[in-house]
Amino acid sequence: MYPLPLIDRLQPPIAAPQGVIMKRFRLTASLCVASLVSPVTHAGEAPAPGYHYTLPLDVALDAAKEAVRVCAEKHYWVTATVLDMDGAPQVVLRGDNSTVHTAESSLRKAFTVVTLGPEFGFDRSSGFFELMKTSPYAPQLATVHNVMALPGAVAFKVNGEMVGALGVGGAPGGDKDEVCAAAGVAKVAERLPH
Repeated sequence: MYPLPLIDRLQPPIAAPQGVIMKRFRLTASLCVASLVSPVTHAGEAPAPGYHYTLPLDVALDAAKEAVRVCAEKHYWVTATVLDMDGAPQVVLRGDNSTVHTAESSLRKAFTVVTLGPEFGFDRSSGFFELMKTSPYAPQLATVHNVMALPGAVAFKVNGEMVGALGVGGAPGGDKDEVCAAAGVAKVAERLPH
C-alpha cells in the first residue's frame, strides 16, 4: 500500500472534536507560512537569489505622512502613495479634505517612476513628463495602464538604486505635488536600510 498524500495525513478523523481540528489547522497554516518566508540576510552577506528590497512599513508611512503634511501646510489636499519596485502599493495615505481622484493619480505617478524610471534614467515623474516633450516614443508609453505623464512622484534610492517611489496627487499642479513627494523622501532618506 502506498503512503497517504500529505494532505490526507493532516486531515482530522471524522469524529475529531472541534478543538483538535482547529489545532491541526493552525499547525498546517503555520507550516505553510513558514515555508514561504525567506531566510533573513545578515550584515555583510550577499542577498539570496531572488532577494527583493522592501521599505520598512514605518519608513514608508513616515514618508507619506510628511508629504501629506507639507502639502497641507500650503492648503493642498492630497493623497500620498508609496509603491515597491513591483508597483504594489505599500502605503496609501489620503489626507484630510482630499478628493477621491487623488488616490489614483498618486499611485499612477509613483507607478510611472518604478516601472519606467530605471529603463529611461529618471527618478522623478517629472523626468517622464520631460521625456514626453523630446521622445517620439514616449507618448505611446503614456498609454500603458497606470502610467501618467505628470510630475508628482520621487524615487526612494539606496546605494544609487531605486527601491520604491512616493507619489502625490491633489495639489494644483504636479510640480507642487512633486515638492511634497520630495519632502517625504528626504525626511526618511537616512533611515533607509542599506
